Amino acid sequence: MSVPLRQQLAVGSYLIKQKIKGVKKYPLVLMLEPLFRCNLACAGCGKIDYPDDILDKRLSVEECLAAVDECGAPMVSIPGGEPLIHKEMPQIVAGIVARKKFVYLCTNALLLRKRINDYTPSPYLTFSVHLDGLKDRHDASVCQEGVFDIAVEAIKLALGKGFRVTVNCTLFQGETPEEVAEFLDYAMELGVEGVTIAPGFSYERAPKQDVFIKGLDVKNLFRGIFKIGKTRKWKLNHSSLYLDYLAGNQNYDCTPWGNPTRNVFGWQKPCYLLADEGNANSFQELLDDTPWDKYGTVKNPKCANCMAHCGYEATAVEDTLAHPLKALWAAVRGPKTSGEMVAEKQPEFVASFKKSAISDIPVKVES
Repeated sequence: MSVPLRQQLAVGSYLIKQKIKGVKKYPLVLMLEPLFRCNLACAGCGKIDYPDDILDKRLSVEECLAAVDECGAPMVSIPGGEPLIHKEMPQIVAGIVARKKFVYLCTNALLLRKRINDYTPSPYLTFSVHLDGLKDRHDASVCQEGVFDIAVEAIKLALGKGFRVTVNCTLFQGETPEEVAEFLDYAMELGVEGVTIAPGFSYERAPKQDVFIKGLDVKNLFRGIFKIGKTRKWKLNHSSLYLDYLAGNQNYDCTPWGNPTRNVFGWQKPCYLLADEGNANSFQELLDDTPWDKYGTVKNPKCANCMAHCGYEATAVEDTLAHPLKALWAAVRGPKTSGEMVAEKQPEFVASFKKSAISDIPVKVES
């Protein structure tokens, strides 16, 4: 892992407290989404097709900090939309940092050079810059030329000013292990703290649906990447067991309450990725009233191809706490890149559909 020791100790202490108290459902990262408006129109984005009256909405500083306090997670990720568009974002970040929560401010970096002096370097603040690959791949992903170069210059500027900087990379169709490996090499050369990497989620609202990579293709891609990575020194911002899961070596269920989402609609049920399942008025209501058993890769067709870290990293962390030696071994040897993958569970919604279909077949009764 590339996470600094201070953060590892703080998060570890939080996790142990939850275990001691016997808490079954607790948040690990608050996904705080103060706006949906963005200055890009990426092909794989599920946020940008809302009408203007929704895109113009903003969470206030008070609403954001109340969500941080109410949730209690040790880490806060601020996606969007593009957070730097929010005029009160510096106050929001300062309030989170003052609470000694670790905040990852996600940005496409188009505005970072202009806004960077509004922020102060802190061990609690990280700029998480969106890069989906090298120049051609990234610019194609965000559907605009020149964005990669702007983002790279912003990364260099932020690092030069003493900020923590990570890269957030989403993989789509057409990627090759060699191409991704070259990108990860480049990210390390830039000097970023680490890279968050995961397959894209097939948002129903995304403008293009043929860009998403699914199922066995995801696992084979990551096995290829990690095989190359055995001779490299990449710093990936994930637990060892989540990386092993991406390579098809762990069979996990989603832990959607691990990364709860607060946005302009309220507390989004059940997770950051599914936007049309309703909202709760409070975090406690989210925990109490969300039908959690309806969701997950084997339970809901909307979730069938999801392997995103916002759903499965929390599961991997739980597994790490339960089986520390397994996690240590995965960290030492790296993800397994050959041999059989773990068997996937039979989707319950497929079984239900088959059962329903059979029961609907008319039976001829001989008289």
